[in-house]
Amino acid sequence: ILFDSNDDTTKRKEDRLIKDYDTILREASLLTTFAGILFGFLLEISINTPEDFALGDKIILLLSLFSITIAASLFVMPVIYLHLQYPYKDLDKFKIRSHRFIVFGLIPASVTLFLGLELALSSILDRFPAFILAAIPFVLVYILFRMRK
Repeated sequence: ILFDSNDDTTKRKEDRLIKDYDTILREASLLTTFAGILFGFLLEISINTPEDFALGDKIILLLSLFSITIAASLFVMPVIYLHLQYPYKDLDKFKIRSHRFIVFGLIPASVTLFLGLELALSSILDRFPAFILAAIPFVLVYILFRMRK
């Protein structure tokens, strides 16, 4: 036999499996890069804190640093999970777990973005109006998300 169709089918399944894993890992890589850059920026500010930062600003900065650390850890989990379970054959289980890691990582990443925006706004506004204005982009995104259905 010169050509075995069973080998071709197996090869196509492996190619699809590799492509699906690659897509998930690229998403995780992109989010991990975003979180890493934001973490570095916040770490730099927390180490070299401006002199005019009040105690409340420092607390918000540290909360932002903690939340982006959690987000980065969750975004990198699909890669860690894949390597700890290697060779991984159950793509659907991997997709579900990776999706959960990424969705749960989006929550602290959003908190970080909110706190960062609030921190920037509070440099020109009082704390309460800054919190209200910082919430507006997130409320708009939520409304647009709900309207898509």
